[in-house]
Amino acid sequence: MNKCCQARDSLRAQACQTQGRMAEKLIFEYSQKGRKAHTLPDAPPVSFGLPERKGLRLPEVSEVDVTRHYTKLSQQNYGVDSGFYPLGSCTMKYNPKINEQIAACEEFAEMNPYEPERFAAGLLKILYAAEQMLCQTFGYARFTLQPAAGAHGEFTGLLIIRAYHLDRGDTQRVKILVPDAAHGTNPASCALAGFQIVTIRSLPDGGVDLNDLKKHLDNTVAGLMLTNPNTLGLFEKNILPIAELVHNAGGLLYYDGANANATLGLARPADMGFDVCHLNLHKTFATPHGGGGPGSGPVGVTTALAPYLPRPLIDFQNGKYYLNNDRPKSIGKVHSFYGNVGVILRAYAYLKIQGSAGLKRASELAVLNANYVKARLQKVYNIPYPQICQHEFVISVKEWKKQYGVSAADIAKRLMDYGYHPPTIYFPLIVPECLMIEPTETESKETLDAFCDAMLKIATEVKTNPELVKSAPHSTIIGRLDEVKAVKEPDLNYFAGA
Repeated sequence: MNKCCQARDSLRAQACQTQGRMAEKLIFEYSQKGRKAHTLPDAPPVSFGLPERKGLRLPEVSEVDVTRHYTKLSQQNYGVDSGFYPLGSCTMKYNPKINEQIAACEEFAEMNPYEPERFAAGLLKILYAAEQMLCQTFGYARFTLQPAAGAHGEFTGLLIIRAYHLDRGDTQRVKILVPDAAHGTNPASCALAGFQIVTIRSLPDGGVDLNDLKKHLDNTVAGLMLTNPNTLGLFEKNILPIAELVHNAGGLLYYDGANANATLGLARPADMGFDVCHLNLHKTFATPHGGGGPGSGPVGVTTALAPYLPRPLIDFQNGKYYLNNDRPKSIGKVHSFYGNVGVILRAYAYLKIQGSAGLKRASELAVLNANYVKARLQKVYNIPYPQICQHEFVISVKEWKKQYGVSAADIAKRLMDYGYHPPTIYFPLIVPECLMIEPTETESKETLDAFCDAMLKIATEVKTNPELVKSAPHSTIIGRLDEVKAVKEPDLNYFAGA
């Protein structure tokens, strides 16, 4: 590495250390006795009959202290509004602000969940319309909008599968087949729903091993969970034979819709043979979901499975939209009220604005962007599955780990020095030292090129100055943590005067 680059990184590190000292302060540490932001007029004392509490310490700060403190904190946050977010399998696309404006309308935001149906007719109409658009886009008879997130949708779909088999008196179907490239929530949801998990191997080309699948198909199998395209970013070319095999064995096919951003308007899971499907409105339909929320995981089903959907469903009859609780085979409620309505409203706006043609174009661009980034990076990085990908692809730096001691985590941390949020790492588990990149359709060629340039520079650093990469990040507010200590001994409390 040349002296100019070394000097640049040194200056970055020094600047970051200075920022870090400023950012380390909590609001309590700005406190000065007697300092106030506002003075309120004296008010007569009010007694609530509660015991007097003493010793409550609140920070004594000026208005400018408060403003600057929280402004600094906001500037340290990273999101899709501030930069590129190539988080594989999470589809962190930009959220159009009109979606936010619609969800924030006081007619929606201030509506009480206990509002009588006759006063909520407008909202029920919108939710019903959102369900109908999802049915048209994905090919299902009905959707429930109740589940609060993708994993919650998985759990709901699996309960529907269980209810279907039990309703037919088929009590021996206790197993769910899950490919080894599945999302980690799949086996967890199966276990939570009371099923046994059977792992199905993947082939060297990334698809499901049909021979291994056939070995496990018997009258104890309730269904197969599958993501298509899968977590390698590859479309399952044998999806129709897989669906036929599972159905002939008496099982159902479950579609994990986390990767639906690759197939909108191009392929429908119902047409592939999937009986149950969950979607991630917060991924595919552009609601920001950083920081653990908010989310929405609607579940769609075929006509045969519709009776088992959670109650209530929104129905329309005699010119009236209403919540239909008259569903004797329903698995029951899975969410208080009718799901995360704010997220559903954002998705409704996105669907209405895009229309069928816009959704298809979004997926086409997502696939194009992923293949463009892959084509640029595969000149230097190892792409274990080099075929045309869908919306995402994976890199493996296993050989670099052996040769230079640089891991996938090291590269991810170094990427932060270049101003980018790292991609997903160490997933899927079947790819060692893995980085999983999903650019989405909302990023420009200039953004993608700048990201690729940074990745290619890091590749050069790995070979010429691996210690620089192994000690990254150097330009962030907080440098490299002791990850084991951070997990085993998290220090999340602040004690005044400590």
